[in-house]
Amino acid sequence: MKYYMLTVFLLLSFINQAQDLTGEELLNRAIAFHDPNDNWKSFNGEMLIEMESPNNGTRSTTIQIDLPSNYFKSTVKKNNHTVESELDKEECTLKLDGSTTFSAKVKDSLKISCDRANMMKNYYTYLYGLPMKLKDPGTIIDPKVQKKTFKGKEYLVLKAGYEKEVGSDTWYFYFDPKTYAMEVYQFFHDESKNDGEYILLSEIITVNGIKIPKVRAWYYNKEGIYLATDKLVEGKILD
Repeated sequence: MKYYMLTVFLLLSFINQAQDLTGEELLNRAIAFHDPNDNWKSFNGEMLIEMESPNNGTRSTTIQIDLPSNYFKSTVKKNNHTVESELDKEECTLKLDGSTTFSAKVKDSLKISCDRANMMKNYYTYLYGLPMKLKDPGTIIDPKVQKKTFKGKEYLVLKAGYEKEVGSDTWYFYFDPKTYAMEVYQFFHDESKNDGEYILLSEIITVNGIKIPKVRAWYYNKEGIYLATDKLVEGKILD
């Protein structure tokens, strides 16, 4: 009986916690955990990321992000080639194995383009800048905090959408109810179809005082099919 009452008490406490917090309050607590000194907005650093997937082997990517200077560079090593994509404000520079000259056929086969460079810039700065990036203009934070059990653990869940000029996906962010660490995120293109993916986050690496998940494992929402895992092997601040 005592065990039962304790379980009920903890469950009610968890429910009340979700009801008491607004979406913005939950986001602020999560940011206080991940970026307590407000360092993300001045981030200038380099990260080495390795991705493993069942069908594509291992891909090594080094990214440089200098937010104050609006600079981004990715260096991808795969299949005996090195592709460099550099965005310095509005200027785009593409290189294959150190050369800016390569055929259109090779360019297409390796998906080398300034459009893709911009896409990767948005991808990396968004995912590695979470949850701080949820403060960006155009983000719509649901005021209601949800409570969900995912993979056997209870979470406080924040729902985010976007103004149509920014994006159309619906995102859910799962936070530990005690520490407010972000441990899962999930997105849908069309939630009624259960499409999109969920990403399990584990371990923490601290870069310039920012707590960033080191390991991200990707799965389809539908049937939970495994896609890939990427690991933040190293992160460092640049002068």
